[in-house]
Amino acid sequence: MKARVPQSRGPQNLQQIAKQAQKLQENMDALSKELDEKEYTATSGGDAVKATVLGKMEIKSIEIKPEVVDPDDIEMLSDLVMGAVNEALRAAADDKSQQMEALSGGLNVPGLF
Repeated sequence: MKARVPQSRGPQNLQQIAKQAQKLQENMDALSKELDEKEYTATSGGDAVKATVLGKMEIKSIEIKPEVVDPDDIEMLSDLVMGAVNEALRAAADDKSQQMEALSGGLNVPGLF
């Protein structure tokens, strides 16, 4: 009796995996583009300073209430601006990370996103 060798399904499986990977990359690119334009806003000093950043980690606007502008205390104003900007940037980075992880199902491939 001759042994039967199973037919190889390798190329079909590789093609399916490649198609799935390509589709995942397309979805991630689309999501990344969408998140790059999303706005994130944070405040500091009891809403004295408000910073708005885009998902692509660029500052869109900074609003400062006139009553916090004290020429004798520029350091405090700088701290308020930094606090608001940093919080808005953290929110943008966290959102992008969570969205990408949800899309990829937790797949972590360096350089993919």
